[in-house]
Amino acid sequence: MEKAMHSSHGVGYETYMRKHDVRMDVEMKREADYKKSQELLRDLEGKPSNHI
Repeated sequence: MEKAMHSSHGVGYETYMRKHDVRMDVEMKREADYKKSQELLRDLEGKPSNHI
């Protein structure tokens, strides 16, 4: 988990748990990423597919 947290967010899990401002920054970025992915899915669902 430590490696995934560090590679994804540039911060170790211990720091994430200990520092509130770091935790809030990570969670805000996660939420923004989630919203972007949901927008992308909505866009893709609305477009016709070329697959037969």
